[in-house]
Amino acid sequence: MAASTRSSDLPRFQGLYDPSAEHDACGVNFVVNMRGKRSHEIVEYGLGALCNLEHRGAVGSDPNSGDGAGLLVQIPHEFLIAAVDFDLPPMGEYAVGIAFMPQDDDEATVAAAEIERIVAEEGMRVLGWRDVPVNPEILGGASARTMPNFRQLFVTADGLAGIELDRRCYIVRKRIEHDIRLTAGADEVNEAMGGASEAHDGVYFPSLSCRTIVYKGMLTTPQLGAFYPDLGDPLFTSAIALVHSRFSTNTFPSWPLAHPYRFVAHNGEINTVRGNANWMRAREALLASEAFGDEIGKLFPICSPGASDTATFDEALELLHLGGYSLPEAVLMMIPEPWENHESMPDDIRAYYRYHASLMEPWDGPASIAFTDGSVIGAVLDRNGLRPSRYWVTDDDLVIMASEVGVVDIPPSKIIEKGRLQPGRMFLIDTRQGRIIR
Repeated sequence: MAASTRSSDLPRFQGLYDPSAEHDACGVNFVVNMRGKRSHEIVEYGLGALCNLEHRGAVGSDPNSGDGAGLLVQIPHEFLIAAVDFDLPPMGEYAVGIAFMPQDDDEATVAAAEIERIVAEEGMRVLGWRDVPVNPEILGGASARTMPNFRQLFVTADGLAGIELDRRCYIVRKRIEHDIRLTAGADEVNEAMGGASEAHDGVYFPSLSCRTIVYKGMLTTPQLGAFYPDLGDPLFTSAIALVHSRFSTNTFPSWPLAHPYRFVAHNGEINTVRGNANWMRAREALLASEAFGDEIGKLFPICSPGASDTATFDEALELLHLGGYSLPEAVLMMIPEPWENHESMPDDIRAYYRYHASLMEPWDGPASIAFTDGSVIGAVLDRNGLRPSRYWVTDDDLVIMASEVGVVDIPPSKIIEKGRLQPGRMFLIDTRQGRIIR
């Protein structure tokens, strides 16, 4: 496969510019119904909050080409049943994701065939494809030139559901990322598909899961809902909406590097990311998991070379969670409290952090990270606490967390609690239990 359309030029190392020193500062928000009640209103709240975070994003000289905006929600099962012309299994027994495919239609067809081959080799079945409706006429020049083809893939595996199905999809997605490449020359490899690294020179899945789905792109915050008409359908419902407005301070915008990723959206920087990624690479020879067994080698490299700091964090978190840790536990392994000199910390908590420090070094910020697996959703500050975030709780079970107050228009009379994230501490909502876990 050959690259058919070059994206905007993405500089490499030259003069005083070093791509490894890139970092960003963004806006992040989530809205969740604490009881897990799905509605289109939650999606609307998320899109509205995203628009109110427009000042947190950035544009270039072309005001219609944004640095990135995105939305993560639960699988909108009723909407998807109505949107496809093939039968879907019950919710949780199929996985779906939007693929960023090559721009050239012939190459996209070849890529789809390669995806189906990999899916079959991993013991899964393709239920069907759906062309995702988009409105490219609203895009600016840079966004339009690098816009991929959008194809929605539906897969299933007999006898698998929930996280077990997601583990199978994880292997499939990693194989797709590793095996399907554009045969661009050395000077073009980073420019194919609008990607910012070698990690994105083929087919990219923002998500492939039976629990959550991501809609994102090289967009401004008001463009997201208009670009993806799916998001305006009343049948498109969720109890969770995680949104992100990207400000790529020293990076270059691209479709794959918009947030949210598969589990997180992030405001700030992971300053230790080079060391963290190197440690992850060094550990691969020692990694073992009952969840993956002898197939764990198909996941390597865990952290894609050249990916952004948030993408790298998300990849490590994905391995920990799908490898057996609960999502909150995996987050605390990566972003622990400052426990070493905490004189009043209970002994059992100190022992917890001491043990996990032998397995994983801290991923230090400044960072405010929101995370979800589709059932629990939460946020945590790194132990430096330099990216403040605030939350509201309403009398009708809404919880709203954002990098600033006022992103959702809620009457003050409905607010029963206000608070802020604390350094090294986790704010967590479990929609299955219907409560905030203190």
